[in-house]
Amino acid sequence: MIEVRSLSKNYKMKSQEFTAIRDVNLTIQDGDCFGIIGMSGAGKSTLVRCLNLLEKPSSGSILIDGKDITHYQGKELLALRRSMGMIFQKFNLLMQRTILENVMLPMEICGVKKETRRKRAAELLDLVGLGDQADKYPVQLSGGQQQRVSIARALANDPRVLLCDEPTSALDSLTTNTILKLLRDINRKMGVTVVIITHEISVVEKICNRMAVIDGSVIVEQGDVNDIINAPTQEITKKLLGRVNWDA
Repeated sequence: MIEVRSLSKNYKMKSQEFTAIRDVNLTIQDGDCFGIIGMSGAGKSTLVRCLNLLEKPSSGSILIDGKDITHYQGKELLALRRSMGMIFQKFNLLMQRTILENVMLPMEICGVKKETRRKRAAELLDLVGLGDQADKYPVQLSGGQQQRVSIARALANDPRVLLCDEPTSALDSLTTNTILKLLRDINRKMGVTVVIITHEISVVEKICNRMAVIDGSVIVEQGDVNDIINAPTQEITKKLLGRVNWDA
């Protein structure tokens, strides 16, 4: 279980200070597919990057199974990041490596033996439907296929949690549905907790069981997806659902 308590992140900009997230409180249960939705600039990317300490919080705490991780360094920090795979909007693949080699990379960094990491990478490419593309390079693949490679790479070290930063925003609607189905299957069949940030309510509706709405750096609403979609309490949620006039 991930518990976020009174979490804030500030950035110093010359003589000013910018607050990206403020006093965030969240609980993500093991096995959740948890959506964090908000408009651009609301703070959702900063929040998800705080969960694996790619961004160090300014205050507050993040507890995983009751242990505060916010002060982790060295080996503890490395172990934390191995337990949390991350998928990015722009895939972040190495263009000079084959897709098999891209999936092998996290295991290579961890010192896994070559034959072991090659076998595991091949299994993961089969899982995402690209087993017959192992020797191709990213430039030879479509955007949806590249995102499948990035999902396979994120699973390389058997993470408990998959953090997804706008994983479908660069994809067309048909490819988006395919990627979302893959993430849902990983969540349900492998028991991996999925945290997905997005600005699209349809993404949350399709695969998430719980959600939070972030607006102006603050969580304004959270709960079961069906409850929030059927009876939103906040104006920004209604706007994201298309239920109010944006010009009103």
